[in-house]
Amino acid sequence: MTGRPSVAVLEYGSGNVHSAVKALERAGAEVTLTSDRATIMAADGLLVPGVGAFDAVMTQLRAVRGDELIDRRLAGGRPVLGICVGMQVMFGNGIERGVETEGLGEWPGTVELLEADVVPHMGWNTIDSPVDSVLFDGLHDERFYFVHSYAAREWEMDDDGRRAHPIVTWATHGEPFIAAVENGPLSATQFHPEKSGEAGIRLLSNWIGSLR
Repeated sequence: MTGRPSVAVLEYGSGNVHSAVKALERAGAEVTLTSDRATIMAADGLLVPGVGAFDAVMTQLRAVRGDELIDRRLAGGRPVLGICVGMQVMFGNGIERGVETEGLGEWPGTVELLEADVVPHMGWNTIDSPVDSVLFDGLHDERFYFVHSYAAREWEMDDDGRRAHPIVTWATHGEPFIAAVENGPLSATQFHPEKSGEAGIRLLSNWIGSLR
């Protein structure tokens, strides 16, 4: 036993998982890359990575029953952090190249193509985070690394009292889009903390600290 919070990284075929594992370890977690139900349910936190197309990620998640595991954890108030497409699938649906795919539906809304002169949005960008954000505590003036063409461009969820009031962080590339959300046990970032240098490590450390 290390005394560190335990974090399971959901293994379902998505890329970039090993850099996420290493970043979480640097940030202070005891990390397991797994799709094992018991391990995921017992972990203090669950990280859901995601790269590629919305529909492919949803298909891969369902293949390992990741959708059920995420829902069960959230129903029990157990923390989950989604990254990139792992954030996008938390919304109601995604539209890519004319194909509409149902998401996990934890938040209402649609993930769509960014309206910008240059797509994908690739590189470092600033964020506009509320002062009460836990994820961005001490990081409000930092830049984070984005690689994406699609995003949620509107926040459509009313405060229904089931979870803590949502804290929504925005960024701009051609138009404003949602860069991160904190909503009770469910948090997510559109950017990649594991590719965002020391700022990304500190953000993950803020999340891990909230698991204690």
